[in-house]
Parts: sequence; C-alpha cells; structure tokens
Amino acid sequence: MPFQIIREDITRVKADAIVNTANPRPTAGRGTDFDVYKAAGYEQLLEARKKIGMIAPGEAAVTEAFRLPAKYLIHTVGPVWKGGNRHEAEILASCYRKSLLLVEQLGCESIVFPLISSGTYGFPKDLALETALGEFRKFLSEKEMEITLAVYDRSAYELSSALVENVRAYIDDRYIGEKEQVLLAESIDSFDQSIAFNSIMPESAEEKDAEFDSTEDLPFQSAPRRKHRREDASVYGMPVTGSAVPEKPREARRKSLKDLISHTGDSFQTRLFRLIDKKKLTDAEVYKKANIDRKLFSKIRCNPEYLPKKKTAVALAMALELNMDETLDLLGRAGIALSDSSRFDLIITYCIENKIYDLFTVNALLFEYDQPILGC
Repeated sequence: MPFQIIREDITRVKADAIVNTANPRPTAGRGTDFDVYKAAGYEQLLEARKKIGMIAPGEAAVTEAFRLPAKYLIHTVGPVWKGGNRHEAEILASCYRKSLLLVEQLGCESIVFPLISSGTYGFPKDLALETALGEFRKFLSEKEMEITLAVYDRSAYELSSALVENVRAYIDDRYIGEKEQVLLAESIDSFDQSIAFNSIMPESAEEKDAEFDSTEDLPFQSAPRRKHRREDASVYGMPVTGSAVPEKPREARRKSLKDLISHTGDSFQTRLFRLIDKKKLTDAEVYKKANIDRKLFSKIRCNPEYLPKKKTAVALAMALELNMDETLDLLGRAGIALSDSSRFDLIITYCIENKIYDLFTVNALLFEYDQPILGC
C-alpha cells in the first residue's frame, strides 16, 4: 500500500531507502542514529558521512546503505525542540519533504522513515506525528511511492490526546466483548426456548380445544393431534394428501429461485463506480485517498465480480466520504458488515459518524489500537 505504519526496528525494514535522523556533524549521535551506524557498519558509514560534512537542520543527504536492507541511506537533521517558537515545525516538515524529493530523484519506489526528532531531540510526539502525516499526504497526492513509518515501540508514538480519549470513550460505551457476547447469546437462546415452549402450551381450555382436535383422522384415538399438522407439513414441501395448502410444483420452485438470483442488486464493483461518478471523482483521486495501489484499483475496475478485503472496502468507502447508511450499503454488497464486537469496526464507525475521512488520521488511530490499517 502507498502508506503504512509498522512497529519495527527501522534497521530491519527492507526498502529502497532508509531515513536516518542524523547528527548535524559527521559523527554518530544517540538513539536511532547510533543504531543505524551499528547496523550499517560503523567505520564504513562514518567514512561516507565525513565526505558529506555538516548537514543543516531540515536538509537531507544520501550515502550508500552498506549492510542495511536498502540501496540508499538518507541522512536528515531534525530540529531540537525549544518550545515551538523557533520554526521547529517548519524545519521538521522540511526533513520529510526533502528526503522524499531526494529519493524520488534517485528513482526509489519505497522509503521508510522513523518519527524524526521525537526521541532525544524532544519534539512533542503528537505534533511530530501530525507533521509527518501531513507531508506524506501532500507527497502521495501527486506522486507514487511506498512510504512506511517505522515506530520502534509504543513510547515513540503518540496521537492527539483529545482524539484518542474521544475514541476510547466511544469504544468503551459500545464495545461488546467476549463475555458480553456469550451472555447475549444465552439470553437470546433462553428467549427462543421460552417462545417455543409457550407456542405449544395453550393457556386455557378454550385455546386447547381450538388448538387440538381429538377426532381428526386418529386411527386409534389414543392421543390428540395438532389440527394444522397437514398444513404445517405442506409449508416445508412435505406431500400431504388432502392438505388445504397445495404443494408448489418443483419446476415452479426452481423458476422462483432463478428469478430471485437474476434480480440481485448492484455488485460491489458496480455500486462503487456509480458512487465515484456521482461524486465526480477521478480514479486517481479515489485510490490515492483510499491508500490503495493503482494496480489493485485497476483490477477492481476491470473485474465486475471483484470482492474486496474488508480493509480495502472500508478504505474506498471513506475515500468517497460516504455516510453510515451509504457505507453499510456498499460493504453489504461485498458480504461485509460492521459490528460492535470489533474494535476495528467501532473505530471506523466513530470516524464516519464524526466525518473523519482522512486515511492518514484513521490509520494512525487504528495503529494506536493495534488494528490493521486501511488500504492495500
């Protein structure tokens, strides 16, 4: 997919280019910078880094990646946080922007970033993430690239506290966990049994007389028999002589099934492209907003019977900014539903109800709750 967030050591992620949060001077710093030097081969990388010299904050330079699983290593210098009044946000955005432009010039198709400046440089993690997502969003709206944000551990990643708290409250209010599902199933089962029991137990003598006829075709007159047994049997296709409800011919039943199948509604693919036309969007606008690869979208376009994975279908619904009813209708055409017993589904429902359609923000939320991210 064009953009993804993963929890992994950046030195182990395969990509055309790996970004390092470099020291401005040609020496290994702390944190991610030191880990990168160690994984790449300290002496080799240090020698290559000395050839570059000083790197100003917000700038980016390139060296060979050596023993790292990449072709290139991009060195960019992030800002040290000093309260936010010294252009720290602009400098951080420049780190991402210039790194992306550099790898594009190098002909790369994939790049992996750490969350720049969010460690030893003290940049607020939520603002660092917001800045990174903003630059990725701008770049991918015009360019083709696989961008990965690698987060080493939970402490290195933080969303807006207000958004997280709102989503957490929403989930707590509506989530049906495993125990609740079991209790609900038991309640439904008990209710069904009660209905079944009451349906065969008349409440009065009059009801009993109306329900049973002790003289109807009883060869031994030994037990009462349900008056509507013949009619009931015919409903299930059982041939009963003298039944008041005539059995439907087998040929007619086959024809009804054929008619039913021939009158199915729009397929997922048909409804999807009708919605795209209705909203006057281009294919490129949709698959980019949905965080979907162009080749996959072309496959959907060419295959009327295409059935997407859930995360792909939801991503397309959000790219079209569908409301809840429209989303459920589109998903239903692929045999997909949303449930209160799934945290993934509840996060998606929350975002749709609150018109949060930006896939970068939605995926950051899903990552926060250890859920699969949208797109493909």
